[in-house]
Amino acid sequence: MSETAEPSSQASDKPGSSWADTAEQRVLDEALRLAPKAGWNAGLVSRALAAAGLSEAEGQLLLPEGARDLAALLSRRHDAAALDRLKAFDVAALKIRQRIREGVVARLDAAQEHADVLRPLAAFLAFPTNLALAVRLTWESADVLWRWAGDTATDENHYSKRAILSGILVSTLAVDMASGRASALSHLDARIDNVMAFEKWKAGLKPMDLASEVVSALARMRYGK
Repeated sequence: MSETAEPSSQASDKPGSSWADTAEQRVLDEALRLAPKAGWNAGLVSRALAAAGLSEAEGQLLLPEGARDLAALLSRRHDAAALDRLKAFDVAALKIRQRIREGVVARLDAAQEHADVLRPLAAFLAFPTNLALAVRLTWESADVLWRWAGDTATDENHYSKRAILSGILVSTLAVDMASGRASALSHLDARIDNVMAFEKWKAGLKPMDLASEVVSALARMRYGK
C-alpha cells in the first residue's frame, strides 16, 4: 500500500525493494503521463493500471483508495525529491530562517517537475471528501522540511511549527503556480517575515485555520487566480 511506498520512481533499482513498492511507482509514473488529459480521478487509476500492465485486482491490493493513494504517493515522491535537493546545503551553516526558505524552495522545485498535473490534482483534492487528505499531506511535507532543518521539539511547538509551515508551503505553491517564481519568492519572504522572530511560532495556528488556508490555496491552484 502507498503508506509504505518507496518515494521514488527508481524504487526497482534499490536493494530490498518489494514488488508492491515497485508496482506502485510504475502506476504513479503512468498516472503522471496520463493525468494532464485524463484528470485526477478513478478513471485515471484504471488507465494507469492498464498502462503499467496490472489488473484491477492488483490495483485494489496496491491502491485500495484509488486516486487518493496516488495523490499520497506523488506528494511523498516530491518530499523525497526536495530532500535530495537539500543535500547540497550544509544545514548547520544556515540560520533557521534560511533553512525554512531553502526547504520551501526545494519543495516548490520538486512539485514543478510535474507542473502539468498540479492543476487536476488540486481539483481532486479540493473536493470536501478529500480535504483531510490534502491537509495531512501538506502537514507531512512540513514535517519533512522541519526535520531536515533540525527541529527536535516534542512539546506544543512541534505542532505549531508544522501548522504554520504547512500554511506557508501550500500558499507559496499556489502563488508559484498562478503568478510565477518571482511572485512566489516574494510571498514566501513576506510570510516568513510575519512569523519572525520565532517566538511567534509558539502561538501556532488552529486546525481550522490550516484547513481554510489549504482550501484557499487549492482553489488558486485549480483556477490559476
